[in-house]
Amino acid sequence: QAKECNGVKAPIDTSKPNPNEVEFDNLYLDMNGIIHPCTHPEDKPAPKNEDEMMVAIFEYIDRIFNIVRPRRLLYMAIDGVAPRAKMNQQRSRRFRASKEGMEAAEEKQKIRQEILAKGGILPPEEVKERFDSNCITPGTEFMDNLAKCLRYYIADRLNSDPGWRNLTVILSDASAPGEGEHKIMDYIRRQRAQPNHDPNTHHCLCGADADLIMLGLATHEPNFTIIREEFKPNKPKPCSLCNQMGHEVKDCQGLPREKQGKHDQFADSLPTAEQEFIFIRLCVLREYLERELTMASLPFTFDFERSIDDWVFMCFFVGNDFLPHLPSLEIREGAIDRLVNIYKNVVHKTGGYLTESGFVNLQRVQMIMLAVGEVEDSIFKKRKDDDDNFKRRQKEKKKRMKRDHPAFIPGGQFSPQALGNRSSPQAISSPRQAAFEMRMHDRQNSITSPSPNTSLISDGTPSPAGGIKRKAEDSDSEPEPEDNIRLWEAGWKQRYYKNKFDVDASDEKFRRKVVQSYVEGLCWVLRYYYQGCASWNWYYPFHYAPFASDFEGIADMPSDFEKGSKPFKPLEQLMGVFPAASGNFLPPTWRKLMTDPESSIIDFYPEDFAIDLNGKKYAWQGVALLPFVDERRLRAALEEVYPDLTPEENRRNSLGGDVLFVGKHHPLCDFIVEQYTSKNEEPVDIPPELCHGIQGKLTLNDNAVLPDQIVESPVPMLRDLTQNSAVSISFKDPQFGDGFVFKATVLPGAKKPPPVLKPGDWEKTNNDGRPWRPQLGFNRDRKPVHLDQSAFRTLGYANAVPLGAYGNPYTRPLLGGQQQIPKLLSNLRPQDSWRGPTPLFQQTPQRSAGAAPLLAWNRMLPSQSQYQPSQYQALGGPMNYPQRPEDRMDRGRQV
Repeated sequence: QAKECNGVKAPIDTSKPNPNEVEFDNLYLDMNGIIHPCTHPEDKPAPKNEDEMMVAIFEYIDRIFNIVRPRRLLYMAIDGVAPRAKMNQQRSRRFRASKEGMEAAEEKQKIRQEILAKGGILPPEEVKERFDSNCITPGTEFMDNLAKCLRYYIADRLNSDPGWRNLTVILSDASAPGEGEHKIMDYIRRQRAQPNHDPNTHHCLCGADADLIMLGLATHEPNFTIIREEFKPNKPKPCSLCNQMGHEVKDCQGLPREKQGKHDQFADSLPTAEQEFIFIRLCVLREYLERELTMASLPFTFDFERSIDDWVFMCFFVGNDFLPHLPSLEIREGAIDRLVNIYKNVVHKTGGYLTESGFVNLQRVQMIMLAVGEVEDSIFKKRKDDDDNFKRRQKEKKKRMKRDHPAFIPGGQFSPQALGNRSSPQAISSPRQAAFEMRMHDRQNSITSPSPNTSLISDGTPSPAGGIKRKAEDSDSEPEPEDNIRLWEAGWKQRYYKNKFDVDASDEKFRRKVVQSYVEGLCWVLRYYYQGCASWNWYYPFHYAPFASDFEGIADMPSDFEKGSKPFKPLEQLMGVFPAASGNFLPPTWRKLMTDPESSIIDFYPEDFAIDLNGKKYAWQGVALLPFVDERRLRAALEEVYPDLTPEENRRNSLGGDVLFVGKHHPLCDFIVEQYTSKNEEPVDIPPELCHGIQGKLTLNDNAVLPDQIVESPVPMLRDLTQNSAVSISFKDPQFGDGFVFKATVLPGAKKPPPVLKPGDWEKTNNDGRPWRPQLGFNRDRKPVHLDQSAFRTLGYANAVPLGAYGNPYTRPLLGGQQQIPKLLSNLRPQDSWRGPTPLFQQTPQRSAGAAPLLAWNRMLPSQSQYQPSQYQALGGPMNYPQRPEDRMDRGRQV
């Protein structure tokens, strides 16, 4: 954690050894996973303007950098124009976001008016323009501004932070086509194919998407770690109408908040705890998979790397970004385990593996799918039984809670106390008055409680007439979405095709077309993961998937894709994925095509659309039934409005590339400066010995960051870099011929990380019968500092509280008259203060024109983080930096 002095944080010196006891070489940031939580956070107030959003993004990157501390490369990848297969999902998400945002605003306004009409009290409505998260799409002004801000941020850190001193930084902004994580994977693949690549490079990828785990496994790199935010469910959120906790907008009554105590003004404020992160070590996952997938007496040689590729491929069946999941395979029903068991049974007959370096053997896949198809009927019946049993248990639980819930709980000194709670309950001013109120409440209950034979009218009062009329909200059963398919009943396949595709199940030709499209999709996705984008134009043209039992005769289906396809341009993609409500991000004449009733493509932009729950309970789980965009019609309509683009819009509509940055201490710096000095217009190869073995082509950049030239700040609250020594240049990955295949294998010279799992770990219990506990951190021998509840009681604390609950992790609330006990955790070393120059965005700005006062982005209370540097400092003394991966391997077994 950074130390704070007079409201200013002194940054951490990231050039020191990594406190997590591991040294990472390369850090890759999937930036969209950072941009979204920084621009519209769920657990804290949203930034007031775009400048604050940019500062929040800078701080988020700093936080990740402090934890990971890469020594060679930092690669930032923002989503550029996506392949057409992905654009359909983007279109669905953006139309939904627009629809839900408008519906939420209308509902909020309606409830607000109702509450005020009843005399309720609500704080004045904030006059603030709603941030449309749809602007986080390539081609918008927001994304263009973000790229400028990141260029400034990188130059600032290269100038001021000692941890960035020898770092190569690559920025792939939204103008470079491709999804962020796939641009990262493409970079890793191409570097792996170079002779100078270090096979023991330790990669760390930041992002929360589950497909990053699959992509990391697909690289076959022995040292691959994913860092992601720790997910904490059910975080409390204040009501957006009255800003009080404990209820949602729909339940808001507009009641004034009651004061509970002397310092009650803090009661409803959310704790400003810093986001915590977790590491996912793919080498440990590979150990588990090796135990699970190893098969004896195969008719061919067992190859673990090939079986990993097959496992990644089978995971596509339970859902991915490009294809709907098969109806019979739900991940929460153990579909992956089911597929693995079928795979292990069938693989003896297949005669080999399903995939090889991203190419699918359809004959073998057909055997797996038909084996799933044989049990589809029983899967649907079991799903129905499980659902019915769950509803029955929930109904019984509700009845039990209603029956056991006491009608009145006294407070103060008379309130029930939990066993072992030694704190004195809150005193009451008049015990006699409290006892009187309890007696009166009991008497009132005995008078008004009806006898068993008395019926109730709708408001709950006794009714002389017979028949019980229950309140609607007291009903035990919730309305269920209507299910016309009834997959658990005979004839489910006919009903599915009739209802979802509007064709008869007997229409063999149509069913084959659906299956062929799905098979093409499986081949396309696997190629995308292992070789790069096979076709920018291909997409799955249906909203629903076929059944596994329909995969007959797929071995003969072609799975080739057209060569030479090109991605959309950024503004063209905006037209393909935006609803009309987000048209303000487009030029006026382009926007008109979305709203004008006479527009030739008006049917692409429905104002409302159906959401098919498709057997699910919530709308967000359903299928948005949007029309697919016809690319030829879209391009024909845009030809008429292309001449209306301004030079600035034309620039934003062009495709760009990656930019490489280095500081003055980097060995490559002089080489790059020399290219600008000699004005060499031809692409030149990077000398790998100057850049940790990184290879590629460099070309001069028009808007380059150059030494001794001022780097202007795009954010008014941050000042210009007047003494810049960083330099940037355009970078292009190594290129390969059309027929080149990247081999999905472990590279020669790669060292396998020491094993982490013990023999007993696989069975989840150790040999002596004690419960199995996973080991945390990268070092098996690290002793975590820990005090249990009894230790805190021994030290004189009445109520031991969780670590970090009071902001400062080393202080606890004391009993009256006690002194703070110093150095409770004696093993912890204080974090050394940072001695370099302060980064510019934490200094006082020089420019004042139009600059808003700097908000307290850096003044939040420090809270305990799972990976606090001092907590994870090596107990045996600081490690010598730099460490190579082979040195790490020899330090003992790691976790």
